[in-house]
Amino acid sequence: MNSKHRKTLEMIYSNPISGNIKWKRIESLFIAVGCEIVEGKGSRITVVYGTDKVAFHRPHPRNEALRYRVRAARDFLTMIGVNKP
Repeated sequence: MNSKHRKTLEMIYSNPISGNIKWKRIESLFIAVGCEIVEGKGSRITVVYGTDKVAFHRPHPRNEALRYRVRAARDFLTMIGVNKP
């Protein structure tokens, strides 16, 4: 995990939850911690880590993740053992 991934992780775990994290940074963090991104139809993706998985819709037309997406990303990261820095 590089410094940009660590900064993204800090932003995800910050309180109050940020609503202006670029979605590409979150996807990049998922990949850095060992997750696989499976493309679905349209903007849908599934993030897979071992037997754990979660589905997201990529934000559009803007590219920032809304708070509920950041919260879901945080919950998934916590579930797979990636904790607050």
